[in-house]
This record gives sequence, C-alpha cells and structure tokens, in this order.
Amino acid sequence: MRFTVLIPARLASTRLPNKPLADIGGAPMVVRVAQRAQLSQADSVVVATDSQEVMDQCARFNIQAVMTAADHASGSDRLAEACTLLSLPDDAVVVNVQGDEPLIDVLLMDSVAQLLTSRPDCAMSTAAHAIESVADYTNPNIVKVVLDARQTAMYFSRAPIPSARDHAGQEMPKLLRPLRHVGIYGYRAGFLKAFPALAPAPVEQLECLEQLRALWHGYKIAVHITDRSPGIGVDTPADLVAARQIFAGLQ
Repeated sequence: MRFTVLIPARLASTRLPNKPLADIGGAPMVVRVAQRAQLSQADSVVVATDSQEVMDQCARFNIQAVMTAADHASGSDRLAEACTLLSLPDDAVVVNVQGDEPLIDVLLMDSVAQLLTSRPDCAMSTAAHAIESVADYTNPNIVKVVLDARQTAMYFSRAPIPSARDHAGQEMPKLLRPLRHVGIYGYRAGFLKAFPALAPAPVEQLECLEQLRALWHGYKIAVHITDRSPGIGVDTPADLVAARQIFAGLQ
C-alpha cells in the first residue's frame, strides 16, 4: 500500500482566526496534524496552504508544504492543485486529512488508504462509526451516512437517516444502527484533479456536503467502519483548549 497524505491549511476562519497557526504544545496546529500523519504508513505528508506564514512554520519543523492559490472554493480544490504541483500520477492514492485534527487516529489514515486501494470500483473512500445517542442522531451538525451491502455510500445527510417509518419521534432506529460520517477522505489523484470541474449538485448545495457531488455524478465512495474515536477536531476556542489539554496529557 502506497499513499500520500495531503493537509489543506488556510488562515481564513470565522470561528477561530489563524487556526492552522494556533499553538499546541509548542508547535502550530497544522504541524501537529502533519506529525500525526507521519506516524501512518504514508510515503509522504504534505501541507497545502495559501499562507507564507504557514509555509515558514512548516519549514521550521521540517514539514513538506506547497503554496496553492488563495481563491480556492474548497479544500478539495486546493488538494487538486497540490496533486498537480507534486506531479502525482492519476492512480496515486491521496488521503485528505483536515488541518484542524491534531489528534487524528493514525490507523484511520491507513485504513482509508487501504480500503480505496482494495476497491478499484470506487473513486473515493471515507470512514464512519456507529452513533450511540439520540442527541447525535438528530444533530444537524453531525453528518450521517447510509451504506449498501458492500459498505459503499448510498447517501450522506445532516438529517437523521435512516429514519424508520414506524419508530416514535426521537428514538433511534432499531433495525439498522445509524452511522456518523468521519471527515477523512481517500481519493485517486486523477479523480481529485477532475473533481473541481464537476458541476455542483443540487443536493450538495442543499445539504452543504461536498461529497454528495461525487455521488450525484455517479462516482462511488467506499466507507470504512471504525470502532475507534477519530480524535477531536478544532473548530472553536473551546475545542482548542480541549485539544491542548489532551495533547499535554499524551506527553
């Protein structure tokens, strides 16, 4: 198995300004993400950014980085440019790790890459784990995914899916445990480079879920089911405090 981890990092953030540079244990968050990724089986780990300051910090900690355009509409657009800059062949497997997950499960990166390698019928791979509470099941900020018999995604939604017709209101479905989508993706580089040219899908715009564009255009997404926590993501100042405390406890 061979793969490259790409980490998109842009400074613009409404809830946590300059998020990639937020200090966690003496190093910027994006560096901590890259260091976690280096513990995986990836052949290389590269940060894709639009910031010279991020480039400088990556260089300071010996993390490979590439400068991408500042006007990309999404992280996948940034990664598509990075694939071109790195001259990755179309059949190369790329794992997209978000730049705000300094405690991401290392095995999850390997699993997503391995799954895509073993599923030539799929253009992408991702991960999910079982939802345990009604609060998470009904929370629109937690994305749910429904799979087919081969663990290929049928649909992603912010709505509580699957929804049993005969269950009462807020109860969890009994026949099929709902799955929470974990925001890590594997791509074939050729698909990733072509993805920005695909027309946005109406369901993508409605749900604000970019992965629905792939399904809309007929591409398949394989899903790895994990029993392990993916690690805390950092979206708010409170998340940053929690990540710092967890990181300190690991030292």
